[in-house]
Amino acid sequence: MSTISKRERILNALNNKPVDRVPVGFWFHFLSPHEFFQGLEKPELIEQNIAAHKKFIEDTDPDFIKIISDGYFGYPNEVDKELKSAADLRKIKPLGKAHPWIQGQVELTKAVVDFSKGASAFYNVFSPATLLRFAITDEKFFAYFSEDPEAVAYALDVIAQDNATLVKLVIEEAGAEGIYLCVKNPGNGIGYDDYRTYITPSEKFVLARANEASPNNILHCCGYDEVKNNLEVWKDYDAKAFNWATAIENVGIAEGKKFFGDKAVLGGFDNRSGKILHAGTKEEIEAFTEALIQEAGKIGVILGADCTVPSDIALERLQWVKDKVSSL
Repeated sequence: MSTISKRERILNALNNKPVDRVPVGFWFHFLSPHEFFQGLEKPELIEQNIAAHKKFIEDTDPDFIKIISDGYFGYPNEVDKELKSAADLRKIKPLGKAHPWIQGQVELTKAVVDFSKGASAFYNVFSPATLLRFAITDEKFFAYFSEDPEAVAYALDVIAQDNATLVKLVIEEAGAEGIYLCVKNPGNGIGYDDYRTYITPSEKFVLARANEASPNNILHCCGYDEVKNNLEVWKDYDAKAFNWATAIENVGIAEGKKFFGDKAVLGGFDNRSGKILHAGTKEEIEAFTEALIQEAGKIGVILGADCTVPSDIALERLQWVKDKVSSL
């Protein structure tokens, strides 16, 4: 099969079409955790993030790019600072298109897309529930959910409006191929029915707005902190591809592909420190790569990790995966 462009390769994979080789993509954070929330106050951090993306692209020539939203983790709604009860969540109003939190992310996306060297870029977007938890702390989120889940759902719908504005702009104006929407079961007694009733509508709203702008959007079912998710919650979400914590959920990429209705899948490698990708030998990484392809095949498969890989990982390890895939 003749070589195709990076964009055609990733779009074929997303759409379950033949590829010259399975595409490969990994990503990690470019800022430190305490800086994830400081981009509005310290614009130099955003410049640092952009420069790091450019260096990563230059050094690795990736098949596709996941643009990390380091610096913009915090949803800067002033009402968050005044919350005394769940009822106060009903005071939240959308930030609006002109807010620096939205416009800054559009500019970040455009800067990286312009340097993408022909690779499709997918912008990282946190779900409304994750943004609210970041903004008010998990403790308040769970307390307010127990007190008045309808008020929490109201706040999530407001945040979803800003997310919807953001995803439309990063795709239509900044040139992203699509988004990488991060969802997570909050746990702490919030089960399937409550999630589907109070949280799912805001997530589906954001995904629907993204799908209006581009058909190529990825859902990331985050296993951060090694907490198992209930993947059933997201089984019917209208994403083009699914990425989940294969190691935490104990659901491999072939099984997951079947579970998610034969949609494209992204992942396969445990992203944690000390695991094969981070600490294994070249031979171990090559053998694991080949085993993944044998398990899941080459159609509708994108090799990557369960989540962000450790920032201290040697880039040659990522290249070993790409080189091995090219030989299969």
